Amino acid sequence: MEILSQLWSLLGLITLLQNILPSQFLSLLHSLYESLQDFFTPYSYYHIPEFNAYSSLDLNQLYRHATLYLNSLHNSPACRRLSLSRFKSSTTISFTVAPNHSVHDTFKGQRISWTHHVDTLQDSLDEKRSFSLRIPKRHCHSLLPLYLDHVTSTAAEFERTSRERRLFTNNGNASSYDSSWVSVPFRHPSTFDTLALETELKKQIVDDLTEFAAGREFYGSVGRAWKRGYLLYGPPGSGKSSLIAAMANFFCYDVYDLELTKVSDNSELRSLLIQTTNRSVIAIEDIDCSVDLTADRSSKAAARGDHEEEVGRVTLSGLLNFTDGLWSCCGEERIVVFTTNYKEKIDPALVRCGRMDVHVSLGMCGPAAFRTLVRNYLEIESHALFDVVDNCIRSGGGLTPAQIGEILLRNHRDVDVAMREVVAALQARVLAGGGGEEGADYEEMVMRSPESVLGVGSPENWDSSPGKHVGKRRKEGQTPGKKVNFLVRLRSLTKSESGRRGI
Repeated sequence: MEILSQLWSLLGLITLLQNILPSQFLSLLHSLYESLQDFFTPYSYYHIPEFNAYSSLDLNQLYRHATLYLNSLHNSPACRRLSLSRFKSSTTISFTVAPNHSVHDTFKGQRISWTHHVDTLQDSLDEKRSFSLRIPKRHCHSLLPLYLDHVTSTAAEFERTSRERRLFTNNGNASSYDSSWVSVPFRHPSTFDTLALETELKKQIVDDLTEFAAGREFYGSVGRAWKRGYLLYGPPGSGKSSLIAAMANFFCYDVYDLELTKVSDNSELRSLLIQTTNRSVIAIEDIDCSVDLTADRSSKAAARGDHEEEVGRVTLSGLLNFTDGLWSCCGEERIVVFTTNYKEKIDPALVRCGRMDVHVSLGMCGPAAFRTLVRNYLEIESHALFDVVDNCIRSGGGLTPAQIGEILLRNHRDVDVAMREVVAALQARVLAGGGGEEGADYEEMVMRSPESVLGVGSPENWDSSPGKHVGKRRKEGQTPGKKVNFLVRLRSLTKSESGRRGI
């Protein structure tokens, strides 16, 4: 009781002095106290307000980076009190440090503390937010710049991977600068784990993308814009759109699906380009159908007249500048993807090196791609009919991943029925000589080596790809009688496998 009485007396004396002494003198005493505290404390303190200077509109980017950085540490045991929130249109939960609580961090062996201050302004419902950063005093000059760089880079990566990504398309109205693109949340489930591609081809694509993402300094040192062009070609249903989605999910990029038929002229095309963000995929699907960009330029020039200028539409020249001209350098870390069913209809100038750096041929489903589809749809790793399917594929019974996926989806509740239907469809393709007219067009894509599928370089090398010659030799050397004999042996093998399994 005596101690409490003394404390009350001390508080009363302090209150009396505050009322009697001038405010300037009290302010001086407070400054002296803080100076003594700073002198004896082993730490340096840094104040990071939410807004810069005295402006209530200019957001302090360092405060935003600190918020994101501490959000990325939400699984750390040092975060003991967190505020949780989720936006209406988002599926992710945001973690922030609770008001007036601290989070401890370690950097280069030194203990660093963040304290989140939230003060309510007098006679107002507004709040004043700030962070207080505490760093050991003896290391502050060497540690602070490095630590803030670490905070900024970590915050940028966390924002990229955790934010809601968008799928954009041009709405055909370029009169307003802010309304040329409209977007919806991008939630495509395709990933490289679920993508039906041959193992080596998938590895080559992933390695190329990884090297591109880490190549900022390299691209700058060689004087090239930090972008990468991909040409995806193959029959309908071979997985071109799924590969684009897998690329976007691999990097957590936004996707800009550019519809050329809605673009009025080259000027609007440039306007759309400069509105795209960094770290994005710009896709033009079925480019041979979007605008007239075939390789027969001489006949077009004769039809228009030698000096007649094309007005009011996108031209080949405008698209070339879009992919590799001066305007293509207005951003960085972009992936430009063209898709087509018929690569021979595209002007070689549009897909040369520097514009479309990597040419990926997507054909019929191979053995590894088939096993990926079976794992996705049927959730099995092996089956007695796998060898039968491999023999069918090697004999020219090609189906696209979309066709096989539809069979598996329709029968996903019964594994054996699904496998038998796939075998029957492949056998029908073998008997039909590769699938009829459509199969003949793409027969050379069946079972090609990965080296011939992923081409880096000029399209002049397309016709000399090893896979194409292999396909032609197969087509010329195979006779209907041999296919029928193979089919009879394959059916007997199928029956024997089914009998062993008790089907």
